[in-house]
Amino acid sequence: MSTSPSHSFHHAPMDHCPFMPVFGPPPIMFDRGVGTELWDSDGKRYLDFLTGLAVVSVGHSNPTVAEAIADQAEQLMHVSNFFANPVATEAAVKINGLLRDATGHAGQVFFTNSGAESNECALKLARKHGGRGRHTVVSALASFHGRTLATLAATGQPTKHEPFQPMPEGFRHVPYGDIDEMRSAVDGSVAAVIIEAIQGEGGVHPAGVEHLRAVRELCDDVGALLILDEVQTGFGRTGRWFGFEHADIAPDVVTMAKAMGNGMPVGACWARADVAAAFEPGDHGSTYSGTAIACAAVNATIDEMQRIDAPRRATEQGARLVRALEGVAGVTGVRGSGLMLGVELADGLDAKRAYLDLLDAGLVVNAIDPTTIRLLPPLTVSDDEIDEAVEMIADALADQREDLAS
Repeated sequence: MSTSPSHSFHHAPMDHCPFMPVFGPPPIMFDRGVGTELWDSDGKRYLDFLTGLAVVSVGHSNPTVAEAIADQAEQLMHVSNFFANPVATEAAVKINGLLRDATGHAGQVFFTNSGAESNECALKLARKHGGRGRHTVVSALASFHGRTLATLAATGQPTKHEPFQPMPEGFRHVPYGDIDEMRSAVDGSVAAVIIEAIQGEGGVHPAGVEHLRAVRELCDDVGALLILDEVQTGFGRTGRWFGFEHADIAPDVVTMAKAMGNGMPVGACWARADVAAAFEPGDHGSTYSGTAIACAAVNATIDEMQRIDAPRRATEQGARLVRALEGVAGVTGVRGSGLMLGVELADGLDAKRAYLDLLDAGLVVNAIDPTTIRLLPPLTVSDDEIDEAVEMIADALADQREDLAS
């Protein structure tokens, strides 16, 4: 099997790539998607088990979401935040309802355009809430919280910091899951701890129920806020509406994006009402916060997730996928929850080669680290699609194993 995709993408003649080189040259151009399926510009079909990095959770071209966006585009797309619009109001009420059920607290929402902006909002809120002299934020090594300077500083990956030094001050990083190191780092200067229930970009590693509970208790003891970054884990992905629910804790601030718009660039920062009250007019803002066209997608996506019982589907289809993967030669383990899974490969097998071979075979995944393939299929994925994907994974790993044996 080829170790690189054989399909090129077509574009108008030009003398250079029109995109800044932050992702590398794209190997394929996709121009159509329905449900779990994608087609490239050559007409080849793929199964999408990455969904735009956990974004398209109710499937490509979902008719409920598409219709809501189209209808809204003919009614009202955007007004400034000097005024309200009914679509954003409805979306805020829905999100607050989900989080009130999950935390037991009423809160308030700030809409953003991305997960990084949601975390940026949370970091500013934590600093304002803590006050001068209590601005430090503690996060975990190998975490990922965004690409703005502040969210990059919170991200616990020093190699990503180096090109942009000096980084903003006021951030500490401790080993993920190490409560003793966390206790040492969280003192009276700490405004907040920000943590992922499952590290996505860090390799699909769960924090663990007991660790999350211990961090909540620690924050209570010192008076620091607990921020849960649910950008990748939120909206049913792990088998609950939010990843922190598995630990039965109530964070003070929750950040989200990705799946909430099913492809529309939109995110949100939710905070318990007394915490949100730290913000005053002028403290934060965004031109597109609560724009009607994006919030129409949010409302339709949440409605669709509730209709299909997205957390239940993630639990059931995730269990089926895990059972099938555990029977594949070359797979030594599967970690994660629901339909957010990391497939650990046996010694000698290369995740990047597996990604490329699978892309060539017609399955979209990604190599999250040298030995792990990340799977994030839509929550609507069918039994037959799971079986087809696992068969492709088995074939790709068998090819690698044969090469190693020869």
